[in-house]
Amino acid sequence: MPVRYDLPIPDDYTRTWWDAAAERRLLIVRCAACGEAHYYPRPFCPRCGSEEVAWEDASGHATLYTWSTVHQNDLPPFREKVPYVAAVVDLAEGPRMMTNVVGAEPASLQVGMALQVDFEELDDGFYIPVFRPAA
Repeated sequence: MPVRYDLPIPDDYTRTWWDAAAERRLLIVRCAACGEAHYYPRPFCPRCGSEEVAWEDASGHATLYTWSTVHQNDLPPFREKVPYVAAVVDLAEGPRMMTNVVGAEPASLQVGMALQVDFEELDDGFYIPVFRPAA
């Protein structure tokens, strides 16, 4: 039986991000005023407040900043996924993001290890970025 998720409802701004994820592309937003990239997507720069921001394809390269192996989570749909690795990664473009690490034994994870984006289908064509060890 597939895992059932409460899916997000894309709005006019975030639809671009969700559409790219369905195409297996990770988007970030870059500020034209200060040059900083940011994630999660929002229509203004969290550093300088400028609204001069634009979507940009991320490389998909990241390094592992920290992680925790979750062995118990009673909330659906996560109880069907345990154990899983909840992680924070540093994208090559600069932003830090929360995600999951897949395709690796938790004991093999190391701070600073190279990761590559992949995408996991939730339901109904919704995809989320996850990361796996880089080849």
